[in-house]
Amino acid sequence: MDSGAESYQRYLSGDPEGMAELVREYREGLILYLNSIVGNLWTAEELAEDTFVRLGTRKPRDRGRAGFKTWLYAIGRNLAIDWLRHARREAPLPLEDAERIAADGESLEQSFLRRERDRQLHRSMQALKAEYRQILWLVYFDGLTLKEAAAVMGKSVHGAEVLVSRARKALRTILEKEGFDYEIE
Repeated sequence: MDSGAESYQRYLSGDPEGMAELVREYREGLILYLNSIVGNLWTAEELAEDTFVRLGTRKPRDRGRAGFKTWLYAIGRNLAIDWLRHARREAPLPLEDAERIAADGESLEQSFLRRERDRQLHRSMQALKAEYRQILWLVYFDGLTLKEAAAVMGKSVHGAEVLVSRARKALRTILEKEGFDYEIE
């Protein structure tokens, strides 16, 4: 059992510190992953909070089919997909909310993308299809195995392998068009 699963079991047994440990351990990575889906850091933060609230209020059971991080990210991904469905039907944001979201996103992204190489990689990642961004993010930035990434995205391991290969090729093409030589492993 990994530390996340242990912390969650402690929380389910009545120890509130277990949930605090989960939030400290997984919050930032979950936010960045959700940002790769929704394309907005403020929204990604909200969705990450919703993910932890869901763990705290509904107390779903981890069936142990995958690692805790994989399970947590799958919950977050499902919330993000639901948010995207609802966002398509909603009215545009009021101007003051849009300005606040932009300011929050810029400050977080500025600290995350200090160097030019990282900024260019980020821009190139945004040009990819959403599915490509997600698989690359899970495998290369969050360090999940292909099996774990496949579970998060609801794909077979072979499907994830094919997706990663295609995503890497598409990213390499974009980076080469921009005159950037970046090694993707």
